[in-house]
Amino acid sequence: MDASYKLDRRHFLKQAGIIASCSAMGGLPYTALATTDEHVALTILHTNDVHSRIEPFPMDGSRNQGLGGVARRATLVERIRKEQRNVLLLDAGDIVQGTPYFNLFGGRVELELMSKLRYDAATLGNHEFDNGLEGLKKMLPYANFPFLTANYDFGNTRLKGKTRDYVIFKKQGLRIGVFGLGIQLDGLVDPNHHRDVRYLDPVTTGNRIAERLKHDYKCNLIVCLSHLGYRYEDNQVSDQVLAANTGYIDLIIGGHTHTFMPKPEHVRNRCGDLTTITQVGFGGISLGRLDYLFERRSGEKKSLVAHNYKVSDDVHAAVG
Repeated sequence: MDASYKLDRRHFLKQAGIIASCSAMGGLPYTALATTDEHVALTILHTNDVHSRIEPFPMDGSRNQGLGGVARRATLVERIRKEQRNVLLLDAGDIVQGTPYFNLFGGRVELELMSKLRYDAATLGNHEFDNGLEGLKKMLPYANFPFLTANYDFGNTRLKGKTRDYVIFKKQGLRIGVFGLGIQLDGLVDPNHHRDVRYLDPVTTGNRIAERLKHDYKCNLIVCLSHLGYRYEDNQVSDQVLAANTGYIDLIIGGHTHTFMPKPEHVRNRCGDLTTITQVGFGGISLGRLDYLFERRSGEKKSLVAHNYKVSDDVHAAVG
């Protein structure tokens, strides 16, 4: 490990840690759902397509100048964790590729910082394969959280056993099942970089995993971390297609298409229930938030409130 890597990594880990501990902030501009004797509140925070954007966008006159930055996101996340008891922090892929940090350090900086922020889970985007399977294998140990991807079969590759299909989180009696789905890599990634990875149909896989989480594990909420993309003009499987053709998925946190959704979209699924779709653009410009309220006795989902935060100098500013 060279000295420049040590210096840069130490600087950003220290920066994220210091800012996350700041307490001289007013209340967030948002009325959250609260846990009571009769109800349990759950807060889900989410990002997607951050693309190695460690620092804010440069002040160069562009539309996104001054926005984003891991340290500012840490400030928001830690403040919310202090105010809410049950919080999950999730990412929908394309964590890397986009700034020199990935070119120089191969994903280590991005995953160490996400671990510092205590992400609970993430899925793989197509750009996680940019250094091939060996590069991805070297990168994954720096994540202190699981990578979830149910429709990439790594059984005949060096990534066998390095990812999981799903994970179940327990929060005050609630069971939250989270799984991941990735986009078809053919045409997006050098074939040599995903050799022997078997791609499984995301709709079929999504139905299989969601049914297992619902019936076998009795999950109160089922979340899909999707890097399929929000929607397309052709027949390519998107989050909209996934939502309409599966059952039991309550929430799809999307990525890949860099779609800034000012509010979630609700799609009627094949069981006749509503599946919620959300996505917060790219580059860490926004942090998404969804607050669910459950009936404590039955575990039934009662209500949902959504909000997006703009990650800027004023970390209280909201998007939309």
